[in-house]
Amino acid sequence: MAALSGLAALRSGRRLWKLPARPSSGLPGCWLRRGYIVGRAESPPTFGLLFDIDGVLVRGHRVIPAALEAFGKLLNSQGQLRVPVVFVTNAGNILQHSKAQELSGLLGCKVDPDQVILSHSPMKLFLQCHNKRMLVSGQGPLVENARALGFQNVVTIDELRTAFPELDMVDLERRPKTTHPRNDFPAIEGILLLGEPVRWETNLQLIMDVLLSNGNPGTGLGTVPYPHLPVLASNMDLLWMAEAKMPRFGHGTFLLCLEAIYRKVTGKELKYEGLMGKPSILTYQYAEDVIRQQAERRGWSAPIRKLYAIGDNPVSDVYGANLYNQHLQMAKRGEGECGTGGQQKRRPSATQSCASILVCTGIHSSQDPGSEGAQLPFHGHRDFSFSPELLKASHVVDDVDEAVQLVFRQEGWA
Repeated sequence: MAALSGLAALRSGRRLWKLPARPSSGLPGCWLRRGYIVGRAESPPTFGLLFDIDGVLVRGHRVIPAALEAFGKLLNSQGQLRVPVVFVTNAGNILQHSKAQELSGLLGCKVDPDQVILSHSPMKLFLQCHNKRMLVSGQGPLVENARALGFQNVVTIDELRTAFPELDMVDLERRPKTTHPRNDFPAIEGILLLGEPVRWETNLQLIMDVLLSNGNPGTGLGTVPYPHLPVLASNMDLLWMAEAKMPRFGHGTFLLCLEAIYRKVTGKELKYEGLMGKPSILTYQYAEDVIRQQAERRGWSAPIRKLYAIGDNPVSDVYGANLYNQHLQMAKRGEGECGTGGQQKRRPSATQSCASILVCTGIHSSQDPGSEGAQLPFHGHRDFSFSPELLKASHVVDDVDEAVQLVFRQEGWA
């Protein structure tokens, strides 16, 4: 047999071997990769993979070697994915196509922008808010991201601060010496929280001003409006893991601050029009739709019956996958839809289950809430009731390569 090396084989350190066609059968040759047969005779996949990124495929800006091994198994001889794959991240401070390019370079395979699901991607479905004038908070390409989601009339925190300089008073160095507030500033009709901002005190103050004034922060109202303006938020992670040895604050920490301030000032609960990002059911529904569309484009006729969600965070990745699996089981029993927001109607789902796979290359450690009876506080968002059983992964493996091998065994592909 003659050896042939391809991009995936080079990146994973593997060799691909061409098995010749058998004249008596008329079958074409196929590629053999360490026990995995890849060829035209392979049956269409009936499952899809949801990969978290940070802590699973990369750590900071470095690719995890096991990710190269995993994608060596997932690619066929033409460099195409053998199964539908999406990358589901709670990050949101980057453009979708930029993240796709970054992943393509790291993993050695082509990743299309629509395979990347950022924390705020499901906001595309909230059509009722797309024509509203929205205040946007976060960092990175905020305006570009908001417009890509369908919001064409957005105002940044900096633009609001410039229009009403007397609002931002915490930092003594930034306090204005003279103020000339505008009286022609159009009212704000909703709030987009796309990720953790840089200057929390400014963002918290101005978001509160907009909520308490019903979108007119240049005026004062005698009565606090309630219900308040619609708020769409993405990424509820309290903590996340980067190069530091201890976890860092996530957008969930910022949301916790905003909710506590609103309750303390008004005596009422801050309500969300929609909460997106893992573990929200909205995000998994959106991912399922993208998986199905990907399979249809590839001509895979078999319906996608099972999803496997691979992540490193028990509170977002495991909890979210298990919550969605619970949602799917309820739907099968005809118990109706869980409250998932006022987005457009979805096609009926063919997916029957969603399995959670926890890897040990990121935020997960031996002291996670499901190990050795450790009683740790629940780090999930306020609006997600704590169910300890949902923190237990369907499977725990060392890394993403073991996760892919596990899935292949489960599906009879090994």
